[in-house]
Amino acid sequence: MARKKNLLVIEDDPGLQSQLRWAFDGYKVLMAGDRESALDQVHRLKPAVVTLDLGLPPDPANATEGLLALEQILELAPQTKVIVVTGNDDRENAIQAIGLGAYDFYQKPVDPEVLGLIVERAYQLYDLEEDYRRLASQRKPSPLEGVIAASPEMLKVCRMVERVAPTDATVLILGESGTGKELLARGIHALSPRENKPFVAISCAAIPETLLESELFGYEKGAYTGAHKQTLGKFQHAEGGTLFLDEIGDLPQSLQAKLLRFLQERIIERVGGREEIAVDVRVVCATHQDLKNFIQEDRFREDLYYRINEIPLLVPALRERNGDAVLLAQVFLQRFMQGQKRSILRFTNAAIAAIEAHSWPGNVRELEHRVKRASIMAEGNRIEPQDLELPPSGEVDQEPVMNLREIRDIAERQAVERVLSHVQGNLTKAAQTLGISRPSLYSMIKKFGIKTEDQT
Repeated sequence: MARKKNLLVIEDDPGLQSQLRWAFDGYKVLMAGDRESALDQVHRLKPAVVTLDLGLPPDPANATEGLLALEQILELAPQTKVIVVTGNDDRENAIQAIGLGAYDFYQKPVDPEVLGLIVERAYQLYDLEEDYRRLASQRKPSPLEGVIAASPEMLKVCRMVERVAPTDATVLILGESGTGKELLARGIHALSPRENKPFVAISCAAIPETLLESELFGYEKGAYTGAHKQTLGKFQHAEGGTLFLDEIGDLPQSLQAKLLRFLQERIIERVGGREEIAVDVRVVCATHQDLKNFIQEDRFREDLYYRINEIPLLVPALRERNGDAVLLAQVFLQRFMQGQKRSILRFTNAAIAAIEAHSWPGNVRELEHRVKRASIMAEGNRIEPQDLELPPSGEVDQEPVMNLREIRDIAERQAVERVLSHVQGNLTKAAQTLGISRPSLYSMIKKFGIKTEDQT
């Protein structure tokens, strides 16, 4: 016999308690008549689903105690799905509860059949999320783990990294500052046969020209004043691995010839030395500058450009990555909450709209810094646009711009599209990953008009 699921009902009306206990005969119904006893049940049992009447003693005529209970329940058990039960004329408190993290709301009078469907749907979502967390915990770390993306533009870049990495081709990563070029360079190294060898990074713009040659190629004892011993450069430190030359557009012309010689012959010479040293290193370069214009201005060698540009990799700006800004913001917020051991923080609808509307000239780096600052400075558990130092979007109203059904449809569509992209359109694998049947997946694909090809 299947074990009954726990359902916590928080309701102070004895008559309604009996009605709900009878209506949910298929569940193990736990009852609580006030906030304190409800929190005790949540702390001990961590129920998957809770129904919460917002009108609780000692002030059942108002929602203050119920909203406080909601916040404390989600702090104790963030994954719990809380369904708030409100009066017919209590839409404002219902919307506030959703903003605080409630899964759904239901207005009295209670229809046990309808409420039962909402509860069952909440359980299905909880089980799906639990399966995903379990699979994620068992998954081996990915070399591209730090790359957070769901947009088609960025997923295309990730697939290109996976194809290029196993080769020894020289890669030129192009993109604005703050787009994560070094993260992708590390991903190329981690996915290559050189993964167990050093990954050495150096910024050509961060080191004075007089020192950069010694940093890259090393120097012999006595090569110049203060050179008391032979010292290896970055090329030799990266032996067998990958050398990442960031801001390659700032490489002085005097060193461009030496880099070109290495790429052609795979040998270097230390400063002050004459010995030719063979070095086995893969070179990955990056820049935010227009090297073709530099060539026209005689600031960059054309022959070197074609050597480093064997495989160009263009990283889109954050404003060009549809939907990624909000996804990244949520991931950064969770990370900072864990690091600071803060209670639950959530972006308000206005904050999400402001994130979507901002052009992000500083790209992912700017977004990360703004979310970190907001997670420290925000009062209460809600992050508003002003906490992010962003102007409110003109599209934001006092109430959510979408109803719950629309929000769920958008979330479901995005989940299906992301999984299909991840499994290259394999419908069987997609259904398994989502934890649903193939017919259910077909139904969702048809419902949302998603174009795909079954590669099974």
